[in-house]
Amino acid sequence: MDQQIESEIEKAGMIQFFEMAFELAWKVMKDYLESEAYEIKSPREAIKQSFQIGLIDNRHVWIEGLTVRNLTVHTYDEQLADKMIDDIKTIFFPELKKFYDHLIKEL
Repeated sequence: MDQQIESEIEKAGMIQFFEMAFELAWKVMKDYLESEAYEIKSPREAIKQSFQIGLIDNRHVWIEGLTVRNLTVHTYDEQLADKMIDDIKTIFFPELKKFYDHLIKEL
């Protein structure tokens, strides 16, 4: 995360990694919540419920991450891609890491 990403391939790879990591994260939330007898039908619902039970602590960042994740599929604008890279590194990756660390503690 602390290395400069300059080439188009590196940028595409970072955005693709974020898409996959975010998708896996909300699905892990869904599985976790369903194991606790919650019924979850969407990523937004998984995020909201995860926040309510303390699984994550920054609901707004996760909801914004969901919006960005949905935009990544349709992003061909280099300026927008650069902004996404910066946000992934500074905002979304730290939240994904906190979620991961929380789950590891529970194991």
